[in-house]
Amino acid sequence: MQMKTRPNIVILGDYEQAIRRFSNWDALEQRANLSFHHQPLRDEALYEVIKDADAIAIVRDRAPLNKALLNRLNKLKFLMFTGERNGTLEAAALVERNIPMACSPGGPSKETTTELTWTLILGAAKRLLEQNQLMVQGGWRDPLSVLPMLSGERLGIIGLGAIGSRVARVGKAFGMELVTWSPNMNGARAAAEDAKSVSLDELLSTAKVVSLHLVASPATKGLINAEKLALMRTDAILVNTSRSSLIQMQALPAALAAGHPGQAAIDVFDLEPLPADDLLRKTPNLLVTPHLGFIAEPIFAAFADGITQTLMAWLDNKPLPHPFKP
Repeated sequence: MQMKTRPNIVILGDYEQAIRRFSNWDALEQRANLSFHHQPLRDEALYEVIKDADAIAIVRDRAPLNKALLNRLNKLKFLMFTGERNGTLEAAALVERNIPMACSPGGPSKETTTELTWTLILGAAKRLLEQNQLMVQGGWRDPLSVLPMLSGERLGIIGLGAIGSRVARVGKAFGMELVTWSPNMNGARAAAEDAKSVSLDELLSTAKVVSLHLVASPATKGLINAEKLALMRTDAILVNTSRSSLIQMQALPAALAAGHPGQAAIDVFDLEPLPADDLLRKTPNLLVTPHLGFIAEPIFAAFADGITQTLMAWLDNKPLPHPFKP
């Protein structure tokens, strides 16, 4: 009797090497050949590790899979990713081939992203990196440096959804005036969060802090371009913990050099990991962090359990816990 071939399952984008640590993989290892990949992979390097995969699990959107690449995967029978969306997957290519897809719960990512947003706002406003460096070098306060206060200033929230509304509530607790804009914003929605609905240009030109929380889409791509950046106050702080496509990133260094805005704090980039020689790493008045918004133990525990539970359901030919239909 011919023995049944064990399926090949490839886990991509496990940069933190956390997926195996936060769930029990024993049952899967008994039934499948598992392969974990902890480094960024693209193009042919990515193809080489997935060409024989029966199933692929991706941590977030860290493995760009376009139609041309997906159509080369003749053995692929199933694909899943963590979180609710994947901006680098051309899912239509899998739909055409009737290959099932699934996602997994993202854990408390809205809460952790809110925490990071305010870490960036406060870090930039209080110049924490510069203050720390001064101390490390044996100095004390710069006698000419008088720090701003956020209380009484205007906080502009672009996108008042699950994360934006949380950011707004913290701003209110600090005593900030709340204004908001999004493509579908209205006065009633804004008022529900004690905010005022204004035009995008008014928000950009009047807010001390501008924080982006829109869902990335073709309609929002490059929303904050060179023209919009030039509207911002010379003491304004632009913060992005959402998606890099919301900002025309190539225009940001020049805008900061021109002083509009005065500072930016960015956690997301067009290409991740950000190349070591990228200009953004050395741009003055720019605070950058390596996409930390969702990097937290409870989230990776949810990711890991979501992957193992979903893969077991697929192996057992049972209903998928969170099927994905684009």
